[in-house]
Amino acid sequence: MAHILHLEPQAYPMLPEQSTSTLPRAAQNGSAVRILQHFVDGGFVDAVSGATFSDVSPVDGRIIAQVAEGSAEDVDRAVQAARRALRGPWGAMGTNARCDLLAKVADRIMERFDEFLDAEIADTGKPVGWACNVDIPRGAANFRIFANLVRNLPTECFPMDTADGTGALNYALRSPVGVVGVICPWNLPLLLMTWKVAPALACGNTVVVKPSEETPATATLLAEVMNEVGVPAGVYNVVHGFGPRAAGEAITTHPDINAITFTGESRTGQAIMRAAADNVKHLSFELGGKNPAIVFADADFDAAVAGTVRSVFSNCGQVCLCSERVYVERPIFDRFVAALKAEAERQVLGDPRQEGTTMGPLISRGHRDKVLSYYNLARQEGATVVTGGGVPDLGPDFERGAFVEPTIWTGLPESARCVREEIFGPVCHIQPFDTEEEAIAMANNSVYGLCAAIWTTNLTRAHRVAAHMECGIVWVNTWFLRDLRTSFGGVKLSGVGREGGAHSVEFYTELKNICIKL
Repeated sequence: MAHILHLEPQAYPMLPEQSTSTLPRAAQNGSAVRILQHFVDGGFVDAVSGATFSDVSPVDGRIIAQVAEGSAEDVDRAVQAARRALRGPWGAMGTNARCDLLAKVADRIMERFDEFLDAEIADTGKPVGWACNVDIPRGAANFRIFANLVRNLPTECFPMDTADGTGALNYALRSPVGVVGVICPWNLPLLLMTWKVAPALACGNTVVVKPSEETPATATLLAEVMNEVGVPAGVYNVVHGFGPRAAGEAITTHPDINAITFTGESRTGQAIMRAAADNVKHLSFELGGKNPAIVFADADFDAAVAGTVRSVFSNCGQVCLCSERVYVERPIFDRFVAALKAEAERQVLGDPRQEGTTMGPLISRGHRDKVLSYYNLARQEGATVVTGGGVPDLGPDFERGAFVEPTIWTGLPESARCVREEIFGPVCHIQPFDTEEEAIAMANNSVYGLCAAIWTTNLTRAHRVAAHMECGIVWVNTWFLRDLRTSFGGVKLSGVGREGGAHSVEFYTELKNICIKL
C-alpha cells in the first residue's frame, strides 16, 4: 500500500501560527514578506543581477514573497555546482547511502509538514484538505518510494556462446545521466517537482530545478531540508525565474545539462524540444490534456457523479488529469446533468485555510482571464450554460483574487474550440451518446491523449473500452487512484516518455553493457 496514492478525505494537522523556516523575510507595509533566493551549491544566494520579482497570492492579490529572478548566469552557476557534485562526494556515494539520505528527506518533509502546507497554500490558494491529503504526503512519498525502488531494481545478464566454446557473459550497469534540468508546473508544485527530483537523485544524478514563477516557495523550502539531512552541496539546486529568454530557456540550451524533464503546456514542450535539439538531450515531457470521462447507463450512478465531480472540479480544475469532456449515455443524460449541476453549486469557494472550503482560486488573475475568455467563447459558440460561467461575489476580502465559478456546458458540437482546447479550469462540457462506438470515437477525437475515466458496471465493456482509449492512463470506476510503480504519461500532444516506477529509472540512467570473455 505504500506505493498507492488515495485521494480520500482524512484528518489533517492545524496550520502553524508561525513558520520556523530560516528563509529571510523583509518588511512591507508593516507585514512580513518572505524573500526567496536561489539555492546553489548548498547555499542561498541572490540573483547575479540582483533582480527580483513578486510572488502574488491568488486568494487576495497580496504580495507574499520577493523572489530572486534568475538569468543564464544564475543557471550556469547552478550547473557548474551540479557538475562538481557529480565528480565529488555524491558521485562517489554508494546506492544505499544515497537512498538512505533520500529516505531522511522524506521523513524531514513530514516533520515539517505544517511549513510545507503553509507554503503550498500561500502560493496556490488550494484548499487545505487537498494540500494535506495529496500534495505534501505525496511529495514525501516520492522520495521514499524511489529510494526503495532503486535499491532493489535489477539490471540484465545474458550468458552467450562463443566459437571457441569458452563462452562470454554480458551484464548491464546503470550510471546516472548527469545533470538534470527540472522545469516544474504551478498546479501541484511540490508533488510534481519531487516526482522528478526524487528518482533523478536516487539514480545518482544532480539537479537544477526551476519552479514555476507562480509557485516558488516549496522548492526553496525543500532546499533547507536537503541541507538539514546532509545532502552534499551542489546535488540539489534551485534557480527561480521565468521561461522564454530567461532561466527556463537557459536550462534547455545549456550544453552541460544532460537531460530535461518538464511538465506543462504542450506549446512550451514543443519549444523546449526545439531548444534542446542542438545538444541531443534526454527529454521527458508530461504535457496538456483534454481528458474524456465516459459514463454508461449501467454505471453506479451516484459513484459516477461523485467521481466526475472530483475529476472536473478538483484543485479548481487545475490538474492535468481533470475531465473537461464528459460523455454520458443518453438514457441517463438529463439526470446526470442535473446531478452534476447540483454538486457544482454545492462547491464552497473562499478562504483555502477554512476547513469547509472545497474550491480555491485559479493560480493567478492572468490565468483567470484565460479561463473567462473560454467562458465567453462558449456562449459565442452556442453553449447552454447549465451553471456558472462567471466570477463569484465573495466579498471585499477576495475581490483581488483569481476566483471563477465552477461551470458546466451542454449543447456544443464536437468541433467547438471549447470542446477541443485545454482550458485548465473548473469546467466541463457534457455530451450525450447512443452507442459504445460513438463514445469511443468522440473520446479519441482529440490532439491530446493523457487519460480517460470510464464508468460502467459491465466488466467486459470496461476492458474493451479501456483498450480502445488513445491515452496513457485509463481509470475505470475511479479517478486519480495511482500506484506509483506504474507508468505515467501521455500520447499525441500530451507528452513524450513515461514516468513512474522503473520507467523513471530508465529515463534517469544510462544502461551500459559489459561483455566479459570467459
